[in-house]
Amino acid sequence: MLTHPTLDQLRALRLDGMAEAFLELQMQDATAELSHPEWLGLLVDREIASRDTRRFQTRMRAAKLRHIGAAIEDVDFRTPRRLDRALFQQLATGRWIADARNLMITGPCGVGKTWLACALGQRACRDNRTVIYQRLPRLFADLDLAHGDGRFPRLFRSLVKADLLILDDWGPDRLTAGQRRDLMEIVEDRHDRGSILITSQLPVAAWHDVTGEPTFADAILDRLVHNAHRLELDGPSLRRSKEPTEDVDEARRA
Repeated sequence: MLTHPTLDQLRALRLDGMAEAFLELQMQDATAELSHPEWLGLLVDREIASRDTRRFQTRMRAAKLRHIGAAIEDVDFRTPRRLDRALFQQLATGRWIADARNLMITGPCGVGKTWLACALGQRACRDNRTVIYQRLPRLFADLDLAHGDGRFPRLFRSLVKADLLILDDWGPDRLTAGQRRDLMEIVEDRHDRGSILITSQLPVAAWHDVTGEPTFADAILDRLVHNAHRLELDGPSLRRSKEPTEDVDEARRA
């Protein structure tokens, strides 16, 4: 069999997974006993796996998660922080995203809100869903600039089209009039169409005051909270509970 021309043709067709599998099978003596359908099946399986991996990597790059190594398989349920294991495992299935429901993760600093949000975001990327992660203070600053330089329509479309929008670090500063308007537009366009995950040190009951103007606050929170799951964490900071030599491990859960 002409190995090199075949590899060149597979790569020219952008079938890189099949090319890699073809080369590996050629080097294994045991594969000489495989039938042609079995050979083809192995090549196709590798190509599918390769494309799935590339799509996942593309989604992860677009998501820009703060903790890219966060994964639901690594969630620590032993640490006392009132993490509802049954609810989190239900959330890990991704059904809430398919149903366009929201999720609120609240609790004091250091209990792992952002890490848990990123773990769910990573799982959504693995499930072939689009994800965008934004720290809310930075997003508001970017939206403000976008209004002035013409980028707002494009930025707004990206925020409302993603299957899951993660807004990290709600509060404690009160929203300005412009921030209220922008948040209202995002929440309104995503309502019943896409999921929003919000993390905050403040309990949900305090979000009305942080939003500011009562009419906007009622409209925004009604759309955010009425169909939302809640993870209400509590406990000491995971950062302070570790020795300095364990800081690297803890950074993955913070």
